[in-house]
Amino acid sequence: MLSTVEKTRLRLSKNTEAKKKSQFGQFLTSARTAAFMASLFPEGKGRCRLLDAGAGIGSLAAAFLDRWNTAGFDFQGVELDAFEIDDSLCPYLNRTLEKYRNNPQFISTIRNVDFIHAATDWLSGSFFAEEFQKYTHAILNPPYKKINSNSAHRLALRRVGIETVNLYSAFVALAVALTAPGGQIVAIIPRSFCNGPYYRPFRNFIFEHAAIRHLHLFELRNKAFKEDKVLQENIIIRLERSGQQSMVTVSTSADDTFTDLKTQNYPFNQVVFPEDSERFIRVPLAPQNNIKPTLTNRYTLADLGINVSTGPVVDFRLRKHLRDMPETGTVPLLYPCHFDGISTKWPVTDKKKPNAILRNTDTERWLCPSGFYCVVRRFTAKEETRRIVASVVAPSALDSAPMLGIENHLNFFHENKSGLSPALAHGLAVFLNSTAIDEYYRCFGGHTQVNVTDLKLMKYPSRGALIEVGEWAMQQEQLSQTMIDTKIEALTE
Repeated sequence: MLSTVEKTRLRLSKNTEAKKKSQFGQFLTSARTAAFMASLFPEGKGRCRLLDAGAGIGSLAAAFLDRWNTAGFDFQGVELDAFEIDDSLCPYLNRTLEKYRNNPQFISTIRNVDFIHAATDWLSGSFFAEEFQKYTHAILNPPYKKINSNSAHRLALRRVGIETVNLYSAFVALAVALTAPGGQIVAIIPRSFCNGPYYRPFRNFIFEHAAIRHLHLFELRNKAFKEDKVLQENIIIRLERSGQQSMVTVSTSADDTFTDLKTQNYPFNQVVFPEDSERFIRVPLAPQNNIKPTLTNRYTLADLGINVSTGPVVDFRLRKHLRDMPETGTVPLLYPCHFDGISTKWPVTDKKKPNAILRNTDTERWLCPSGFYCVVRRFTAKEETRRIVASVVAPSALDSAPMLGIENHLNFFHENKSGLSPALAHGLAVFLNSTAIDEYYRCFGGHTQVNVTDLKLMKYPSRGALIEVGEWAMQQEQLSQTMIDTKIEALTE
């Protein structure tokens, strides 16, 4: 059955305009991913009440029902509620479910309504709400789209105690709220909820109402929804409503073929560190990893007296003040392209970025005093060698200009908006470029952006240790990854 659904999915993915996909935030699930998600549910008995919110053409429901039909579940019957707001997809969804309706123990209802409003009306006790019964199972590929702070969706969610910033997390939270104790929820969603301040209320909601049982990570970021060219890193999560949190199963595969599937169990305190007030969800990538040395008995940036900020120069807002090359009245403007390894390379003539910005009354507030800074690219791809790429701003490479501009695609470390000592800047860059930090960040950095919050919450060696590393680095003609890792590993012994 899924092969027929898969043909429909491929045709629709190819023929549906990108604008419409963006409007609904919906990307259809491949047959292989759907079957894998259905396989994550534990064996079930009794009567199943299944929720598929954002059902699309029915790929997930079909995978679940196929497992039931092949004795993968011991249910006496299945009652399905399939929510789909896109009128154009409902005929395909109905066609998918029609193949299963010859089974008298299968009942399905297609609800062509807004899932968020329907669910929140019921949960808030609205007199006009359509009735829900508690679900035993939920399988979801929810829409991916931001929710504006004063939108009708945001206000509806707040009525039932859910505070979140994206449709996908809203759908998952509502699925948890609508599921009976012991119920199982499996969802494929962006990994961005695992860290960052915006998703902290959603993480707290999940921890309060459910237990994490399984996390699956795709090692290749662009493979889960490759036909739709989705570059957001996705994760599959299984939750148990009102479950007692214990071990978490973590699996990985390169892509949605699952041919190289690897599975490992971890204590929950290796997924969410007890001392972490942000409650970031980290996905351990190997039984023996290097994240502990970077976290144990280390220091925050506040402890070290170091600040980190996002580059203040937003180029499109100051476009009329930008210059391709330095001239009288300008100061250097630094983009990621101005760094080669740890070193500064300025100006550059083979890139399409400006090299300078006028210093005047309109730009002065966005400039920084000349000095040594450690900078980190805000955007890196998962497939790059490192997720965190750090370099050093060296005044000597900038013609010793009195001020400089740091563009918004860079984060920079400073001391009260002034530069660091040369050794401290180099020490920070070496530490951040180490394999240990890369492995640590990959455990919870599920998006291409390296946020200031991520850098603030990391733990660092002591100021003295960083200066020692920096003094060593400045004496080397060239730094290899092996040299960096050996030096940083020596600090943790």
